[in-house]
Amino acid sequence: MLQYRAELDAAVILTGGGSVRAQGLKIDVPHADVTQAEISALLVAALGLRHVEGVELTACRVFGEPGQSGEQAQPTGRSAIRLELVELSHVIADGMTTYPGLPGPVISPHLTWADSRTRYAEGTEFSMDRIDMVGQTGTYLDSPRHRYVGGTDLAGLPLGRLADLPAAVVRTAGAGRRAVEAADLEPLTLAGHAVLLHTGGDRHWGTPSYAENNPYLTADAAKLLVERGVALVGIDAVNIDDMSAESAGERPAHSILLAAGIPIVEHLTGLEQLPPTGARFTATPPRIEGFGTFPVRAFASIPWFEPHDHTRSAGWLPTSPGRPSGPAGQ
Repeated sequence: MLQYRAELDAAVILTGGGSVRAQGLKIDVPHADVTQAEISALLVAALGLRHVEGVELTACRVFGEPGQSGEQAQPTGRSAIRLELVELSHVIADGMTTYPGLPGPVISPHLTWADSRTRYAEGTEFSMDRIDMVGQTGTYLDSPRHRYVGGTDLAGLPLGRLADLPAAVVRTAGAGRRAVEAADLEPLTLAGHAVLLHTGGDRHWGTPSYAENNPYLTADAAKLLVERGVALVGIDAVNIDDMSAESAGERPAHSILLAAGIPIVEHLTGLEQLPPTGARFTATPPRIEGFGTFPVRAFASIPWFEPHDHTRSAGWLPTSPGRPSGPAGQ
């Protein structure tokens, strides 16, 4: 039986500052198809670290070696990696308001169970449902076509900008200000990441306050995100731009990000459940040609490792609501 191992170079970033660096380190892994997220959590467990903000793998290879008789291809004394899935989307319901002034969705039956009985064999029945809505409903994603004539539409977005992205959570919730500024982003590693802005704006979801004095991303911050090569930007508020009268209808964050081909996800919720780094983010709309915006099922996966005593130790742990941790929470 093969025992699988990973040989890696990595930096383990510690909460509150500092790091532990490893070069050419070998750790046992449970199978040949282990993901980078799993390897990161296994590394944290192997080193016995607890106060960890994130892991940066700079080199990694997985290989098999002949194991001893009866040896299991998994870490001794520990159970397998688990992935915690975290819901980050609002529920779409008939008549709900997402964005003030836009019509709410209308959900109705296209074919009822009762009507279907005449079409199928006895005892067999189906329902078909219909929804009429604008693309800006619930938690949704903006493609470049939303802002620019001829911009990439939903069908043209590559999955590499939408699915299984390393997440960097930037927390300004409770900071007493609306703007997410370049200084909030400057110290972070952001290239290829989904940058998720945890502003706390979602606490007003479904109320008139949701659209009043909304949190937003500044133009300078949007430019920095483009310079750092981020994959996607999301926010838990009504708009990534300032909607107040003072903005005079300008939308610099939309303009800058979408011009660079960076999708935007608005109306996220539950970002307080994510660690500053270490989670993976997914928000995929249908491939609709000629459409610029559509709802998504946004979620994050957080790997964690559970010892056999069932105490949840090493791995990625959600931060407490309103309790920033590490540089991304400052």
